[in-house]
Amino acid sequence: MHNVGKIDRIIRISVAVVIAILYFTNVIEGKLANTLGIIGIVLAMTSLRQCCPLYAILGMGTCGTDVGESDVKIKTDKLNLKK
Repeated sequence: MHNVGKIDRIIRISVAVVIAILYFTNVIEGKLANTLGIIGIVLAMTSLRQCCPLYAILGMGTCGTDVGESDVKIKTDKLNLKK
């Protein structure tokens, strides 16, 4: 299931690279460095997998499907969490 589009992936990878550069050049330190490091890893992983669990939970996405018309559909469905 893909729910992360091309532009979204580029933004996520770019932010992850900037965080990595700041982290490894010791511009950010301490708890902030650890927190941003984790965020950077999550952004990179969701970008490479083209799937964001938060988007799936919210029933949204930035990845359109080509349906041959100007209508763009999102590939994710809202999860039915009611029991």
